[in-house]
Amino acid sequence: MSVTVNHTGITVHDLDRSIAMFCELFDFEVFSRAPRDPAIISGVTGVEGAEIEVAYVRNGAVSFELLCYSKPEERHDYRPRPCDLGSLHFAVNVEDMDEMLEKALAWPLDIVGKEVQIDAGPNNGSRIIYLRTPEEGLIVEMIQKPKPV
Repeated sequence: MSVTVNHTGITVHDLDRSIAMFCELFDFEVFSRAPRDPAIISGVTGVEGAEIEVAYVRNGAVSFELLCYSKPEERHDYRPRPCDLGSLHFAVNVEDMDEMLEKALAWPLDIVGKEVQIDAGPNNGSRIIYLRTPEEGLIVEMIQKPKPV
């Protein structure tokens, strides 16, 4: 039996802003956007009275489902640290860390820690930095691979 990844879902505060960030900053494209049947969403999520609009964005083989709930009124905002259980991040490869960092900070994304250079593993020699979106708290890792010598 074969299992493949379909998408990763991210709950967002402002769907238009999130789409713009993914598309303009990280070169994703929208391939679907629409509200969903509240009964189906409530059934699958177990959240009574859920109302939602969903956009799918992709970059190559990677797809994200951006979910923007308008109901229920009571929703919580969790900001786990990278070490907290359930925390997740997504990583993008960038050609020019300095240029991308300037663009990301202008959105604005917030720096989580500091830029470091990796000294082991598959990203050995790479520059990396963690950023966080202010609305959702989503962590984005930017990676610049070392330039060939």
